[in-house]
Amino acid sequence: MTGFIAACRNAIGARYVLTDAVDIAPYLLDKRGRFTGSACAVVRPGSTEEVAATVRLCNDFNVPIVPQGGNTGLVLGSVPDDSGKAIVLSLQRLNAIRNIDAVNNTMTVDAGCILQHVQQAAGNVQRLFPLSLAAEGSCTIGGNLSSNAGGTAVLRYGNSRELCLGLEVVTPQGDIWNGLRALRKDNTGYDLRDLYIGAEGTLGIITAAVLKLFPQPKAQRTALVALRTVDDALRLLMLAQQQCGAALTGFELMSAFCMTLVQRHFPQTRAPFPAAYAHYALIELSDSESDEHAGMLLDNVIGAAMSQDIAPDAVVATSLAQSTALWELRERIPLAQAAEGRNVKHDVALPISRIGDFIATTDALLQQAIPGLRMVTFGHVGDGNLHYNVAQPENEPDSFLLPHQAAINRIVHDSVHHFGGSISAEHGLGALKRDEILRYKSAVEMNLMRTIKQALDPRNLMNPGKVV
Repeated sequence: MTGFIAACRNAIGARYVLTDAVDIAPYLLDKRGRFTGSACAVVRPGSTEEVAATVRLCNDFNVPIVPQGGNTGLVLGSVPDDSGKAIVLSLQRLNAIRNIDAVNNTMTVDAGCILQHVQQAAGNVQRLFPLSLAAEGSCTIGGNLSSNAGGTAVLRYGNSRELCLGLEVVTPQGDIWNGLRALRKDNTGYDLRDLYIGAEGTLGIITAAVLKLFPQPKAQRTALVALRTVDDALRLLMLAQQQCGAALTGFELMSAFCMTLVQRHFPQTRAPFPAAYAHYALIELSDSESDEHAGMLLDNVIGAAMSQDIAPDAVVATSLAQSTALWELRERIPLAQAAEGRNVKHDVALPISRIGDFIATTDALLQQAIPGLRMVTFGHVGDGNLHYNVAQPENEPDSFLLPHQAAINRIVHDSVHHFGGSISAEHGLGALKRDEILRYKSAVEMNLMRTIKQALDPRNLMNPGKVV
């Protein structure tokens, strides 16, 4: 291993190959602080060529590679196992915005670019890059693409896959594939881009991407709507889609307990309604015409929802500050839940029409199995992505859930499968759900995935132990 470390230092510079325990510690701890891996080194190349050189050395010395961006993932996909055999290959130094083409509505960026910086660069040329996540201040484009991240605007703009036109990738053999094509039509063979997006670094290392940009909306309007049932939320969604079309860019569902947690742990938060309701929907419209037009669309939707007895009450933001305050109710839910104690998280996808039945059925199954569990249910219901999280019963310690975690996961995942859903909507499989997925994917599907992995990475050096 000494020879490998020396070769890496010669290839990219000694200061960018970290081996001291204090220096590498932040790269080994997962986002939620529940697992710490081990690595022989953290390697921080500064260019695609240096990434390729590092990968070739890993081939020469048979060293596994764990690619890492902002390390904001939740499924142990960006941290190494505890064997100490692998390197963490950090892409944070690959952070250049290479090109912006406002006419073509594209931006070419390095994989280590922070998502928020990409959003800001697009705004500087009056364009929008619509991917928006809670971790956007620290997550990277490479990680977003490797996990096919979703976020709050999928309803209008799609997942990361839909926001990417081309990629640059270092293969497991250390070759560089330049697929940075800024084309919306390119029917010249297999779409290699789609192999790497969502592959979580198991087939190659994304080093750059061509991203889609959009015209900046002229107006955005936000409303929080009170609801009695999840089925009413789905009725409201259909109504908003019918009346607003593509202007509907966000539709977030929050349960009453979510709101309780936010107000408990963020006491400065004002209650949006004088009375509590079972559920709430956060609606956002992005309008290309005018603020007046956006306001009219939203007022029409709210009025129709009330007249059809879908919504008993609503709050419409009339300023940017009010809109921000409404979004903070949604964005503070994970922070409030963490402050309440450890929890069992589920990032699931369901056919939108089955969400109400799934919640009612699974809530009942969990209460029957472990009475007193508290459900923290929220998410991007407009695209079927639900964060169905479980908190310990009131007054129980953090340690309560640990012995029940496997049983909780089994109930939730089996129910997701029963309703035609997926046990991972936008976080990926990583190491956390690699074995779990075997219960729900067919042998044919798993064999096809393994065949692709074997063909591209026969030595299993790329993020081993993840996905397949």
